[in-house]
Amino acid sequence: MHKNKYYDLTKIDLQAKTFIDKLAQQREIHKNQTISPKNVALLVIDMQGFFYDVNYHAFVPSMQAIVPKIKALQDYFFQNNMPVFHTKHGNTLSDSKQMLNWWGSINEENSPNANIIDEIQNPLAKVIKKAQYDAFWETDLEELLHSKGIKQLIITGVMTHLCCETTARAAFVRGFEVFFTTDGTATFNSDSHFSTLYNLAHGFALPVLVEEVFCGLNSPCGQCF
Repeated sequence: MHKNKYYDLTKIDLQAKTFIDKLAQQREIHKNQTISPKNVALLVIDMQGFFYDVNYHAFVPSMQAIVPKIKALQDYFFQNNMPVFHTKHGNTLSDSKQMLNWWGSINEENSPNANIIDEIQNPLAKVIKKAQYDAFWETDLEELLHSKGIKQLIITGVMTHLCCETTARAAFVRGFEVFFTTDGTATFNSDSHFSTLYNLAHGFALPVLVEEVFCGLNSPCGQCF
């Protein structure tokens, strides 16, 4: 798959707004959705060295640009005693299933690149280890969310069209309301990124800007979309 750096630190806001504008019709249908600070959790997906290392085959060129936005959201959640979950992807030969067949190699769970990047790693976050795109598959994520009364998820991380999208769909079918950050997720190229946003907007999640999430968290009515 070809890669392009569609987000960088100087143009991410403009490009993300372009994506959002293209989804105006879909977003209009769900304009009354609100964020409930008492029932929402931040899910940070796979912000690991596999995708941050320019010399590694899974490098995501736009990942650097989303780091400050995810960190800002994460800091807000910590400061307000709201739950943050990190997923950490890693495989062994026994749990890789189709991952090995599809990609021809695996991101090994004991690799140095399996670590969550320093900018995002925080001991206050609950780390969910996963072996497939879906963060709910054979993990205790759903149980933990229910135990905290969580009904909504804000999804961030990488890759938009693989683990982030699959997890968003899985969350939807489990009854969670999903807010999918347009400028808090990234993948290999803009086509794959927007395709996910378009499809999720139709049936699974509300694409939002990180600034809209902050607005919803701080608005008395939680409505900023």
